[in-house]
Amino acid sequence: MINNRVQLKILGITYSQVQTGAYALILREENGRKRISIIIGTPEAQSIAIFLEGLNPPRPLTHDLFVAFARAVGEDMRAVDIYKYEDGVFFSRLIFHNDQTGVDLAVDSRTSDAIALAVRFNAPIYIAENIIREVGIVMQEEDIFDEIERESQVKKGQVSYEEMNREELQKILNEAINAEDYEKASLLRDLINNKQNN
Repeated sequence: MINNRVQLKILGITYSQVQTGAYALILREENGRKRISIIIGTPEAQSIAIFLEGLNPPRPLTHDLFVAFARAVGEDMRAVDIYKYEDGVFFSRLIFHNDQTGVDLAVDSRTSDAIALAVRFNAPIYIAENIIREVGIVMQEEDIFDEIERESQVKKGQVSYEEMNREELQKILNEAINAEDYEKASLLRDLINNKQNN
């Protein structure tokens, strides 16, 4: 345990309501009711989700490669320390320990990358007490899980296009364009326009 820190656990990942094309990583106090939301990019969200869901990509992702290299040189990540919050940005560092030399090492990192590595090293995530007091909010657990469950249902195709909101449709539209499925993209664009006009 790092002094003056609160341990966090991952609740899940959902679409960001404040930044288009991004995700919100929801964490909560290990022994409390406060939650924080960290905006992360698509690659980091996918990297975290792939590991949490137990999927095995055919080739190592960047975070997997980093873990393999660190272990090869005897480094073990002991913790993530979210130590500063400024202008809406969380600042983090990775705390490593080398069993061979006994030396500890702290490395600055984006919080999204730090957490993608923490899940792979099975390392705890800590946040400074003053930050959780400043940005932590008390939410009903059911509200968070309802939101995450909704996203899961959308991903699995268990929600019809007509039932989806504009943000959910836009996300699927972007994926269809990237996959060059223009027929599907055209249908989704029309649905988005209809929702915008109603």
